[in-house]
Amino acid sequence: MAAASLAASRPSGLALTAAASLRDPAASASTSLRVQHPSAGNPGPMRAVRHVATNAVAEEQPVVAEAAAPVAEAELKRGIAEFYDESSAVWVEIWGEHMHHGYYPEPNQNASSATNGSASNGSAINGVATSGNGSAVSGGSVDHFTAQVEMIERVLAWATADDGEGWKPKRVVDVGCGVGGSARHMARKYGAQVDAITLSPWQAAHGNQRCKDAGLAQQVRLQVADAMAQPFDDATFDLVWSLESGEHMPRKAQFVRELARVAAPGGRVIIVTWCHRDLLPGETQLAAGEQALLQRICDAYYLPAWCSPSDYVQFAKDAGLQRVRVADWTDNISLFWPAVMRSALTPKGIWGLLSSGWKTLKGAVAMLWMVQGYNSGLIKFALITAHKPESS
Repeated sequence: MAAASLAASRPSGLALTAAASLRDPAASASTSLRVQHPSAGNPGPMRAVRHVATNAVAEEQPVVAEAAAPVAEAELKRGIAEFYDESSAVWVEIWGEHMHHGYYPEPNQNASSATNGSASNGSAINGVATSGNGSAVSGGSVDHFTAQVEMIERVLAWATADDGEGWKPKRVVDVGCGVGGSARHMARKYGAQVDAITLSPWQAAHGNQRCKDAGLAQQVRLQVADAMAQPFDDATFDLVWSLESGEHMPRKAQFVRELARVAAPGGRVIIVTWCHRDLLPGETQLAAGEQALLQRICDAYYLPAWCSPSDYVQFAKDAGLQRVRVADWTDNISLFWPAVMRSALTPKGIWGLLSSGWKTLKGAVAMLWMVQGYNSGLIKFALITAHKPESS
């Protein structure tokens, strides 16, 4: 949801694969791409590795990438930045500072009174109804602002359950930070210094103004940077946080390696991201209809190839991370996309979409496909966490 700080993503209509180098349409939904550049340890022309998801150890099949791939990645990176520059203002106007799913402890609760101040027992925060009792679902109303904050709290509690109650990071990085909602929350919660990165200049500027308004300008800093090549030294952060930005990363194994690189020894990495389902025994790829659905979502949201939760577990282990855990919270976010669709159909939402431009309108249409993907079991809302060893 937030603008990922990524090496590249796909602009809609270009129908490219993860690194714009494979012309196989099916590959965009069933494979991911890792580009290897020439170096002393990797001589010769740039190559790409197509990753075929399996339930066992991932298989890698080398294929030759086009020489123009770096140019394509730069073009794609501009596209994702433009998408969020264009669409973030309308999101913030309606939904506020958190650009991610909410957590709903009662996933089957009716959300008919969910948005725009319609909850009977509460008020509206940034245009989102609140029930006034600190619970996301209460008395037939749904408080989506609280649900989004609860998502942050629940993820942190789940990921750090084995760290003890006294665990308190001093330095945090929010990778793909949107306008910094999570970054400011963690700064307040832990008293930590938080760096936050996004590809979107609009998000960085708006987020820094929010930090200033909140009295957090000396504690939280947003900047435009690339998640695949972060502007931080090795072993810098006690907590490396990526909430719904991994889906934008075209080379997800490299993305996880970069998260591990900037984590301090003993530090924790947390990834919350959209995945496709794990493949079943005997499957080598997703069904054609599933691939087609993911392709439509990719074209609308500037996403490269998807991967499975099991893939992320393997990427984390390959990056040298330990104590890797994974969870599926798909059931607990089921109220979110229908609520976003309803908010888009309000007068404020319609005007915001029309004034934002074509990219934002395409993203609005794709919400229907996201709901279809979740309801069919194709799309999973996955959590992955791991520790960096104290010493290597």
